[in-house]
Amino acid sequence: MQHCHRSVRFPDRSRFCLVAIALVANTAWSQDGTRCAAEPDAARRLACYDRLFRPDPDATPAAPHTAASAPTAATTPAASSGSIMSKLWELDEADKRRKFVVRTHLPNFMLPVHYTNHLNRAPSSPTRVALASNEGYKPLEAKLQVSLRAKAVSDLLLPNADLWLAYTQRSLWQLWNSQESAPFRSTDYQPEAIYVLPVPPGMRSLPFGWQWMMAQAGFAHQSNGQAVPLSRSWNRAYVGAGFERGEFGVEWRVHRRIDESRTDDDNPDLTNFIGRGEVRASWLPGLATAALTWRTNLRALNRGSLQLDWTYPVDSDEPAGLRWYVQVFSGYGETLLDYNHKQTTFGLGLSLFQF
Repeated sequence: MQHCHRSVRFPDRSRFCLVAIALVANTAWSQDGTRCAAEPDAARRLACYDRLFRPDPDATPAAPHTAASAPTAATTPAASSGSIMSKLWELDEADKRRKFVVRTHLPNFMLPVHYTNHLNRAPSSPTRVALASNEGYKPLEAKLQVSLRAKAVSDLLLPNADLWLAYTQRSLWQLWNSQESAPFRSTDYQPEAIYVLPVPPGMRSLPFGWQWMMAQAGFAHQSNGQAVPLSRSWNRAYVGAGFERGEFGVEWRVHRRIDESRTDDDNPDLTNFIGRGEVRASWLPGLATAALTWRTNLRALNRGSLQLDWTYPVDSDEPAGLRWYVQVFSGYGETLLDYNHKQTTFGLGLSLFQF
């Protein structure tokens, strides 16, 4: 819509707007302004003008009953379903945003207290000779994770289907180890491409009130950037799905590792330990959030891992601000370097940001 006040030099359309405004004002003045001007008392005359030109700001104007005011499909925004998963992945039309808007992906946190009951002092694999034990490392360290994503392509191949690009970096830092100059013990890097296909609203309904919200397909590379014999890496393709019921959500993924030659493979038995799929269940009961992640290959239930993440606002009046973060992990593969090493860890700290 053309605004009538954008420039001092008014083009023809702006002149038309000014003329229209003048005509409307003149009509209002002729109908009500004359009555106000005829009021002999100055205070009453001013009150009359106030009622005419300064209506009560708390009053709700009635919508004019004209054909032009009726909503149309072209001008009425789509109603949001209220789905948490839709807001996170922009599944419904009302939740769509522009491309290349950076958002959080996996949780972002800093856990200055991170304790393991079984520190991996001699990381090894079938193709990489074990190192001598490093007695200098301490079981109490810090854990840091930063994870971001952005939508790169909209409506790819199918309506409302989007391609996302993501990056996650996770580090274990010997923060409390001044004798060893507080080194970073392990850092994993994971770039990722994720294709997200929303399920049409008419096909979402499942038994017991659950909704099938989306399907996913993706490709991820993960490596720790270290030299042999500490180098660890793998590539995988995966498919998955997302389901929701009120404040509960479930995401399921199964992945297929991309094969490498034996000489290039740092960790040929990796999926035997960390699993070939995962299920993540989340719960958002009011101010708190909780998530339980189970990674497994279903062939050996004594492998894989369980991870619990819990958060709560530091200030309950600012739930979008800093949050307390608690994490408990048990099993194999907390880091790539520990893919074949079983341990239980406990972490306490703060979430960094969420947007």
